[in-house]
Amino acid sequence: MIAAEAGRGAGIKAMSVAKEQLSVLVKTLPHFEGLPLPQHMTEGASGIDLLAACQEPVTLQPGDRALIPTGIIIALPKHLEAQIRPRSGLAIKHGITLLNTPGTIDSDYRGEIQIILINHGKEVFTVTRGMRIAQMVLAEVVKAKLEVVDNLDGTRRGAGGFGHTGH
Repeated sequence: MIAAEAGRGAGIKAMSVAKEQLSVLVKTLPHFEGLPLPQHMTEGASGIDLLAACQEPVTLQPGDRALIPTGIIIALPKHLEAQIRPRSGLAIKHGITLLNTPGTIDSDYRGEIQIILINHGKEVFTVTRGMRIAQMVLAEVVKAKLEVVDNLDGTRRGAGGFGHTGH
């Protein structure tokens, strides 16, 4: 949590409030053996880098997609989801991204986390064992109850679709 305080003549001062680190239970599968546990790669990283737990290299031709195993299963608290996102370095350097992004791991899912990679690049790309292929970001889940009504309040935008934000 970040709090901002405006001081007279001092501008804005940011204060950081430390939060307790959350523990997430992880079960590793036999094909994960020998790989390091996924982790935040820097102190400020919001994502946990996920690794390819493939036994053999997986070659992606331009336009190809493949389901890549990570070798891990997680148990999240009920108020959280895990969002699976692409790694920007793979995207910019090789055109490698995720088809289902962000992918969602629900708190009641107990299957292996697998990553749907696609090669949007112009060259062949090979996924090798232990390669960092995606990142997992934990997020709070807000539950909603949908309520049917006859009318909704009007807005300036109204029913304007894609590209109708006024700019």
